[in-house]
Amino acid sequence: MKRAISTGMMTLLAVFLTAFVVDCSGGEKGPTASAEKILPGNEIRLTHTVLMAGLQNPWDLAFTPDGAMLFTEKCRGLSVRLADGTVRRLFGTRGSAVVADDLFCQGQSGMCGVAVDPDFADNRFLYVYMASRLDKPSANRVVRLVIDEGYATVSDRRDIVTGISFKNSATLWGRAGAHSGGRLEFSPADGFLYITTGDNHEGPLPQDLSRLGGKVLRVDRHGQAASGNNTPSGGDRRIFTYGHRNVQGIAFRPVTGRPFACEHGPGHSDEVTPLTAGGNGGWDPQPASGVSCAGNYCGYTSNRPDGAPTAMTDLARFPDAMRPSWNNHGESAGMGDCVFLSGAHWQAWDGRLAVAFLRGSRIELLQLDPSGMTVAAGAVAGLPSQRMRSLVQGRDGALYVATDGGEVWRIAATSR
Repeated sequence: MKRAISTGMMTLLAVFLTAFVVDCSGGEKGPTASAEKILPGNEIRLTHTVLMAGLQNPWDLAFTPDGAMLFTEKCRGLSVRLADGTVRRLFGTRGSAVVADDLFCQGQSGMCGVAVDPDFADNRFLYVYMASRLDKPSANRVVRLVIDEGYATVSDRRDIVTGISFKNSATLWGRAGAHSGGRLEFSPADGFLYITTGDNHEGPLPQDLSRLGGKVLRVDRHGQAASGNNTPSGGDRRIFTYGHRNVQGIAFRPVTGRPFACEHGPGHSDEVTPLTAGGNGGWDPQPASGVSCAGNYCGYTSNRPDGAPTAMTDLARFPDAMRPSWNNHGESAGMGDCVFLSGAHWQAWDGRLAVAFLRGSRIELLQLDPSGMTVAAGAVAGLPSQRMRSLVQGRDGALYVATDGGEVWRIAATSR
């Protein structure tokens, strides 16, 4: 059963104390106004600091064990911010230490996700998800790089997953480059790399097990299929789950390690779904018999003869589809990335799932029951209204946020 949770249920969840604004070089620009609210019985205070500003479409963040922050900009590439505030461009367009001539940005695509290998201290491996012209036609791919100990450059490029579906031409439903997914995360439980991909506004793609779009992939550090993917017979063995629209975030629940997909929906919904190996997300935007949709994509209209909107999780077509934990059942707020908050410093929020929204310009906290279903939800109060693109918990336990407005925030919880 789907659970609809009002975003107003816990509007007094948060506290905030605006701290110092910091530019890209690490210099303080001075204090800004502060305010404070305490929820009785849940005395949490948040500090919100602008760590970086003036970036160009920052997309993702990742931290190395020694505290360096890797970040991607969609149309520039991969960079690093060191603990002392030094910023260096590593891999991407002109001006990077290593220029990737095949990288391009178009629509929602370009240099997207970044991840750090679990054995980074030994192998110095990092991974990026990018649009590449090396495929014909152009496609998305996952590239593994080695970064030097001084964080000055990268080397030993290996393209470990290629041919990930890309929308090369504009259609009635949107521009080229739409719905590429692009998030990369290593599971702390199984050590495998999870890759999220999108449906490219192509009706048959999410349910097509021979192609990689509209899926969550699970591979090892060399791009080979992970053991236990349970891919349905005849499908590409790298597929962990399928039947997805445009997964923008994936997070792993503490203790259990179960992956949760955070998925940008059509006009009527977004969804958070606990994943099961070999599971179907239930998204099937191709028309049923007797139904006509432009380009055979019914994602924004109806794929059914009765005219009902195409369901994000179509239990009529796929009764065994994975059930969502949360669905906003109304108007899509443009779900982005997500991360489980972890650590005693988060107090009552320890173990809750933080979900970013793009058009909704907020962070939502979901409280889950032991089975992974949402029992309460509410927006974090007091933060600036921004399109939230990436959420990552840093090595220091703080929450780091990349916004489409070109900023990176640090949000930390402190006891009263």
